[in-house]
Amino acid sequence: MQFRPCIDIHNGKVKQIVGGSLLDKGAYAKENFISNYGGGYYASLYKEKGLTGGHIIILNKMGTSYYEADVAQAKEALFSYPGGLMIGGGINADNAYAFLEAGASHVIVTSYVFRDGQVQYDNLNRLVDTVGKERLVLDLSCRKRGDDYYIVTDRWQKFTRVKLTIETLKELSSYCDEFLIHAVDVEGQARGIEKELVALLAKADVCPITYAGGVGSLKDVRLLKELGRDRMDVTIGSALDLFGGALSFDEVLKVCAE
Repeated sequence: MQFRPCIDIHNGKVKQIVGGSLLDKGAYAKENFISNYGGGYYASLYKEKGLTGGHIIILNKMGTSYYEADVAQAKEALFSYPGGLMIGGGINADNAYAFLEAGASHVIVTSYVFRDGQVQYDNLNRLVDTVGKERLVLDLSCRKRGDDYYIVTDRWQKFTRVKLTIETLKELSSYCDEFLIHAVDVEGQARGIEKELVALLAKADVCPITYAGGVGSLKDVRLLKELGRDRMDVTIGSALDLFGGALSFDEVLKVCAE
C-alpha cells in the first residue's frame, strides 16, 4: 500500500477541514487545522520523501473571492514538485491542460463529470480528449444514503443518483487512470475507516484506487491494508502530525511499506 500525500487549500491557506462542512456562503468550513506554511513547503517535503501520486485539492469554488488565492498556493506546490502531484477542484475541459502545463501529473475531476445527478459522458469524453485517459483521475467520493453509497459533488454537498457499485467502478475505469475516493461521512474525523466502503472497493478489479477518510491511528492503517487486501492506497490528512494530529507521518510511511 502506497501513502499518497495531500495538500488541501481553502481561503488561500493549506488547511484540514471536516468533510462535508464546506459552504460557498461566507467561504465557511469547519476547520481542524490551518497551516503556517504554504503549498510549496509541503510539496518540497513530499518530494524529499520520494512520495508520488499525492493530490492538491482547491476547496473554494471557481469564481469566488478566494479561488485565485487557492490557485496561487496550488501553483507554488506544483512548481516545487513538478510531476509529483495531482490537482483537483474546479477542473474542466477548458482549464485542465493549463494545470498539467503548470506541473501537475494528473487532473482530478468530480463535478464537471457528474451533473444533474448523472454521469455527463459528453463532458467526460471532452476531458479524455483534452488530457488523455492516462492523466485523468475521477474523484468518486461518496456518502451513504440508506444501504448504498452515492457519489457526491460540489464539495461533497450534493448527492448524485449514481450508486458506487462494482459495475460503476468498472464502467468508469475505462475513462481514467485512477480513482480518488473519500468516505465523506468520516472524512476529517479520525475516528476510524468506513469498513463497509473499503470492503466494497477491495472487490473491484479496476484501476488504482486511493482511499481517504477516518484514518486516525496506525491500527486503522493496518486494518485498511487488511480489508482492502493491500490493493488500494491511502491518503491521510487531519490525523497526521504534519497537520496538527497525533499520528506520526514517518510511522505511517513505515506501516504502508510493510
